[in-house]
Amino acid sequence: MKVFFREEQSARNANAYSPSAYKPTLVIEDWLRHNLISTEDIMSFEPVTRDDLVLAHDPSFVDGVLSCAEPNGFGNRDKAVARSLPYTTGSMLAAARYAVFHQVNTCSPTSGFHHSCYGHGNGFCTFNGLMVTAIKLLSEGTVRSVGILDCDVHYGDGTDDIIRRLNITQVKHHKMGERFSSRRDVGPRGKAFDQWLEAAVADCSDVDLLLYQAGADSHIDDPLGGVQSTEQMFARDRYVFDGFRSRALVWNLAGGYQTDADGGIEPVLALHRNTARAHVGHTEIA
Repeated sequence: MKVFFREEQSARNANAYSPSAYKPTLVIEDWLRHNLISTEDIMSFEPVTRDDLVLAHDPSFVDGVLSCAEPNGFGNRDKAVARSLPYTTGSMLAAARYAVFHQVNTCSPTSGFHHSCYGHGNGFCTFNGLMVTAIKLLSEGTVRSVGILDCDVHYGDGTDDIIRRLNITQVKHHKMGERFSSRRDVGPRGKAFDQWLEAAVADCSDVDLLLYQAGADSHIDDPLGGVQSTEQMFARDRYVFDGFRSRALVWNLAGGYQTDADGGIEPVLALHRNTARAHVGHTEIA
């Protein structure tokens, strides 16, 4: 499993509620500890530039956030967060390039993308690395079509906003958060969700690249989610990976807000660990 990670993409954010700014480092340490990856699997990359970010965002918004004159998606002006942002999107872009050129599944251990709109950040999301990556690869002709399969439990409103504002027609966007906000919504034994996922994967079967938000916040115990069991989430991941084996796919971490008794995020790390296990072919939860 190739994982596109640099320490610079993590930031110890002043906003204590969402762990996403520092989660890349915690996830990589966890995967190394559980032998899901080795140091040879960790790929370096270059950060994106301002010119890359303005492909999907208002230039004044980009400049304001990077200079800390405007608040980021956490609602603060934390300089550490601002410094990390070109690297979080850089991880997604580099993972996507590698996936396309090698026709494999890769991982960008990143969060904080899909609530970011054209002209502002929101919901712990500052720049939309999904859309920067899609537009960049489409504009240079590396791909002709991109699918975004967003299985974060919250609606990817920022992604839709950018697609509408820039009139982008080569991106297929499927949003779990637009349909499923309760256990009742996912249906008995998750049948309604399974049908939605099958249709989304089928619709993306012809894209050149799939960006998969494997959110941990849909878990039944998540304080901001609460719709799926651990087993259902693992089945979700396996279905997506099985549908795109030997295809260009990048998955990222997206949301997850559970904490343990000590205030750590072990419950979230365990869910991301299961997605990594599904990626490398395990058929059972650890």
